[in-house]
Amino acid sequence: MAAQLIDEDPALAHQHALSASRRAGRIAIVRETLAITAYATGDYALALRELRTYRRISGKDDQIALMVDSERGVGRPDRALELGRSVDRSTLPTEVRVELAIAMSGARLDLGDAERALLELDIPELDPDRAFEWSPALFAARAAVLEELGRDEEAGRWRERAEVAADVIDAASGIGDLETVYVDEITEEAGDEDFESENVDEPDDLDDLDDSLDADADADADADADLDADDATAEQPSVADEVAEILADVGIDDDDPEDDTDGTDEREGSDR
Repeated sequence: MAAQLIDEDPALAHQHALSASRRAGRIAIVRETLAITAYATGDYALALRELRTYRRISGKDDQIALMVDSERGVGRPDRALELGRSVDRSTLPTEVRVELAIAMSGARLDLGDAERALLELDIPELDPDRAFEWSPALFAARAAVLEELGRDEEAGRWRERAEVAADVIDAASGIGDLETVYVDEITEEAGDEDFESENVDEPDDLDDLDDSLDADADADADADADLDADDATAEQPSVADEVAEILADVGIDDDDPEDDTDGTDEREGSDR
C-alpha cells in the first residue's frame, strides 16, 4: 500500500509504513519503506534515522543517495558530503552512482560552490547522445547547476536534452504515463482478452466436435442395424424347412408321397 500511495498521497503511504514498522521493525525492507515515506513527507530526520537502521540491517549502500539528501534536508551539507565520500562508488550499481552524484552536487550548491557542483556531475554516465533511465534527472541536475553559474544557453540545451530523454524512455517503454498505467494491469487485461476470445471460439469447436461424434455414432448404429438385419435374414428358416424338420423328427420322409397315402388307407381300413 505504501508503494501504491507514495506518489499520490505520501502522508497516507507514510501511515501504512508506520503500521508495518510496528509489526515487523526488524525487517530491512520495512525500515527502508518507512524511510522513503518519511523523506516524501519532508521528515528528513526520521528518514535519516530509518535509512541508517536499514543500512545496518541489510549491509547495503543502495540508499546512500537518499541518506546524503536527508543530511541536506536537516541542514548539514558538510555531513552530506562526508557521508557521500565514505562509500566506494565503484561498488555501487550505476543508477545508485548517478543518484549519489546528483545528491553530492546538490550539497555543493547548498554550500554555494557551483563550480564543484558541476564537477560532481562529470561522470561517465553523462552521455548527451544516449538516454537511460537515470538520464533525465542527471541532465536536469546539470541544467540547474549551469543556471546557477549564469550559463543559461548551456542550461537550456541540457534541459531540452532532459525532456527529450524522458520522452524517449516513455516511448521505449510502451507505457506512456507511468503514474496511471501499470504493467501488471496491461498484462492482466491482455490475458483476459485472449482468454475471452478463446472462450468465444471454444463452444463452436466443441459443438462441431459433438456433431461429428454424433454423426459417427449414428453411422455406426445404422451399420450395426444393417448387419443385424443381414444376419436375421440369413439365419431365418423357411416354413417348408421347419415342416421338413418336424417330419424328420417323427420318422416321416416328406419327399415320399406314397408313404403318406398308404398310411392313410391302413388307418381307414382298421377303423371300418
